[in-house]
Amino acid sequence: MRPVLWRRFDWPLLTLVLLLSGFGILMIASALSGNQVLATWPWRQAGFLAVGLILLFLVAVIDYRLLASLVYPLYLFMLLALVVIAIAGTVSGGARRWLALGDFLLQPSELIKLAVILVMSYYLSTREERMDSLITPIMALLLLAPAIGLIYLQPNLGTALSLVAIGGMILVVSGLRWQHALLLAGLGIAAAIPAWKYLLADYMKTRLLMFLDPATVTAADRYNIDQAMISIGSGGWLGRGLFHGSQSQLHFLRVRHTDFIFSTTAEELGFFGAVVLIILFGLLLLRMVRIASMARDSFGRLIVTGVATMILFQFIVNIGMNLSLMPVTGIPLPFISYGGSSLWTMLIGIGLTESVAMRYRKIEFE
Repeated sequence: MRPVLWRRFDWPLLTLVLLLSGFGILMIASALSGNQVLATWPWRQAGFLAVGLILLFLVAVIDYRLLASLVYPLYLFMLLALVVIAIAGTVSGGARRWLALGDFLLQPSELIKLAVILVMSYYLSTREERMDSLITPIMALLLLAPAIGLIYLQPNLGTALSLVAIGGMILVVSGLRWQHALLLAGLGIAAAIPAWKYLLADYMKTRLLMFLDPATVTAADRYNIDQAMISIGSGGWLGRGLFHGSQSQLHFLRVRHTDFIFSTTAEELGFFGAVVLIILFGLLLLRMVRIASMARDSFGRLIVTGVATMILFQFIVNIGMNLSLMPVTGIPLPFISYGGSSLWTMLIGIGLTESVAMRYRKIEFE
């Protein structure tokens, strides 16, 4: 690699990623303290981080433009992986989403987000002059549909919606015409009623009803979201202190190291700690917007847009769920929640962003 490329490596972006990931390991350790069975999980998360950073640098080294010839085979491979999961995947919590690799459970539905970002970015970047035709966005959505369908059937509505958000934002940034956007939005609204009646599982409807009208569901259905609100409210300005949260340490709050880790953070570090976490995410996303604006071509700009949307969507939905501002989903908080597949997906996405940042203009010969 030419030294000039590494001078363009976005070190502030990497610093923010390390701060968030380190913050996550600390909160996982606090959330699981006293649990002898899961005592090693913070160390496992640190191991996932180490492997993920290696993947980040390896991806950053590769010129993202060289991936153009691989996007369709990669996407097809990930779709086949989802088919394999549907047939022989490991079942946990009533869902078939994982591939068992010894003690580690790999979740292809996380990794396919990157394949979707690459394939949508490449397809739309090669059709910039055809955006006036309705065929272009329709074909892009048809390209996205198999991934959404296979993930929904696991069942995994949260991740399926994240793919909709990623694909939709890439479409908008690629130059989606307003009349096409209105038409597609209208079709989506029209499909909502039959989807509610025929497609959504009962537990999905319960979660939506719990958000729209809490009085329609039982106290048992609302248990964890109520505990999350108690956790956040009891944290006050400065929190109860690390390893001293009542709801988390006494195990009233379930899945406190994954989906509800923000509630653990707010209880133990208070309003101040939660705001610091939100500021770090804001700085990370602003840095990515800057890189997208400097990208040398549409392919690079759309890749960074997709990665930023993936992080932003999960950030908003996870924190909104913890605050009871959004329906409960199984979407993790990026870089913070426990999980190797999610963390690797985020770090590889940052590697793609760095690859774009390092090649935002032609290389000068020095």
